[in-house]
Amino acid sequence: MNPADLRHHELSETEERTRDFILSLPLFDLFKVDEIDILARHMNYSEITRGEYLFMEGEKGDYMCFVVRGLLDVLKKSSQGDYRVIARLGKGNTIGEMSIIDKSPRSASVIARQPSVVIILTKKGFDILTQRYPTLGIILLKKIMRLLSLNMRRTSSRLADKMPS
Repeated sequence: MNPADLRHHELSETEERTRDFILSLPLFDLFKVDEIDILARHMNYSEITRGEYLFMEGEKGDYMCFVVRGLLDVLKKSSQGDYRVIARLGKGNTIGEMSIIDKSPRSASVIARQPSVVIILTKKGFDILTQRYPTLGIILLKKIMRLLSLNMRRTSSRLADKMPS
């Protein structure tokens, strides 16, 4: 391999840091090293301070996040106009998966309860992954769909517990 080809395969400093964060999450345990490098090239990370919003209910959504560190509160506006914490997310949780699938506005707000780090997968990054690396894209999509399914089951159970008999 000539040096120009080698440089093409090296990760930037940001991509290396993203890869390190990806490697810290069990969700990505079964991915191969070269697949993790590809993911790192198409994802990014963000550090969020306490009290900072990751996104607001009603905004256009075009990315999802994997929580690497910290604690996030998911807030939903009630019919009275106040916000209620409907979920608390820590390491290994995901948020915003629906924005990768549909083009609907955000269904809730997310705020950092503690300083946090998230890995960001944009819709554009996901589309590039699925076009250039279809097998990897399908594996990632299956994992995202599984997470959505688990969240829906959890939400359905909570809703059933709150329904009058």
